[in-house]
Amino acid sequence: MSGTIFSIIPPIIAILMVVITRRVLLSLGVGIVSAALILKDFSITDSGLVILEAIKAIFISDGELNTWNVYILLFLLLLGIITALISISGGSRAFGEWAQKRVKTRAGAQLTAAFLGILIFIDDYFNALAVGQVSRPITDRQKVSRAKLAYIIDSTSAPVCVISPVSSWGAYIIAMIATILTTHGVTEYTPLGAFMMLVPMNYYVFAALILVFAVAMFNINIGAMKVHENRAIETGQVVDPSKEVLGDVKEDLPSSDKGTVGNLVWPIISLIIGTVASMLYTGYSAIEDKTDVTIFTIFENTDVSASLLYGGLFGLVVTIILFLARGIKGNYLPLALKEGIKSMLPAIYILLFAWVIVDLIGQLSTGEYLAGLVEKSNLNLSYLPVVMFVLAAFMAFATGTSWGTFGIMLPIAGEITAATDINMLLPAMAAVLAGSVLGDHCSPISDTTILSSTGAGSHHIDHVMTQLPYAITGGGIAAIGYLVLGLTGSSIIGFISIILLLGAFITILARKQKQVVKERA
Repeated sequence: MSGTIFSIIPPIIAILMVVITRRVLLSLGVGIVSAALILKDFSITDSGLVILEAIKAIFISDGELNTWNVYILLFLLLLGIITALISISGGSRAFGEWAQKRVKTRAGAQLTAAFLGILIFIDDYFNALAVGQVSRPITDRQKVSRAKLAYIIDSTSAPVCVISPVSSWGAYIIAMIATILTTHGVTEYTPLGAFMMLVPMNYYVFAALILVFAVAMFNINIGAMKVHENRAIETGQVVDPSKEVLGDVKEDLPSSDKGTVGNLVWPIISLIIGTVASMLYTGYSAIEDKTDVTIFTIFENTDVSASLLYGGLFGLVVTIILFLARGIKGNYLPLALKEGIKSMLPAIYILLFAWVIVDLIGQLSTGEYLAGLVEKSNLNLSYLPVVMFVLAAFMAFATGTSWGTFGIMLPIAGEITAATDINMLLPAMAAVLAGSVLGDHCSPISDTTILSSTGAGSHHIDHVMTQLPYAITGGGIAAIGYLVLGLTGSSIIGFISIILLLGAFITILARKQKQVVKERA
């Protein structure tokens, strides 16, 4: 049943159950079991074995340690410990008090988080977790819900990474573009040149980023976000107290009155410096021909997970030094270790389940089945960009991976345009990149969605459900832009159309919000 319509059943079951039950692990577990049953023709024994193999593959791949997954898990644990140490040292409290004197409005707190999300563009994983650590004390003080913070983090991390050539995403995409251009004999632009030409055609990125800033400035709360924001404003509870949040240390940890802003800022800065330096080092070390070293080849070859681990270890050492330098008793270190690890366990459990279901969905060839639908259709080329956008979005949503969608859909975009009109190559690839990010934003089984919840200290499903209306709105507007692009052949007209639609949408909602505020007053 691999590569057939049955291959889309497990992700659909998992996603529908998440939405209906709000129980992530149960829903992912059912999706995993259904995927295994379909893979093994409903043989219970064989299904159990394939699940065990998928679990094993998280840690052991091709007889060796799966360093990508293991290092990500270790980095999460390190981040939890660092967070606990910062909290006990009084760094979070001191930073919150410092920020309150400078960031005096809810809009300012949200804009601060959004700007940080754009500035830290090296990697989406790192972005989500680092921005969350810095922003949480600011947004909590201004009574901004954690669901809103998670939305801001998620909608600035991947969108910025996917259009930045100096990022783990950019390097990966440029490498893929190089292969596609070579395969089809396209020589009129370089891989980097093609990547930069794709940026203004990535309509969803601009829609998502503009919406983030509009939401922050005009307090636009759609759907479930209203509930979370109203609770935060009226009661000061930034999370639903009845739900377990991800990546947040216990609020009743002791907090020293000796802490300073530096107890939070320097660990985060050391984390950034350690990670970026490690990315440069691992990328440079992996290049065999040292005569052809550029910043782009370094990022193309960098080991992101190892860099996160090394950066995390460096950040932890700096945090411990600062912790002890403040005269805080060393016997608090075991408490920080225990509570820091405990705070990250819910996120790790969800991530493990998500990795298993993504593995099984890959074995079911769900992505290949969806991609085949386009290749088999007799498609009018004018509709190719919008169709590629929608299909990439659905594929990333169902599989929980934007990078996996890139790997499948970008070569298909090359094949289709090479066989029809090669001038449509860049619009088709831009649509794939944009759709992949949209689907990733909407998917509850996406690792970046999970880590955005973790970074913000939000309940995972609260983040998924509150982000959906904004992502779907941005996606709908982007889809219209791609339709205009296909029909007119002009990326500029397509871009102008999404700006006009966004302007109209934001204006209408901002006026409604202003009217609500007047009625309350």
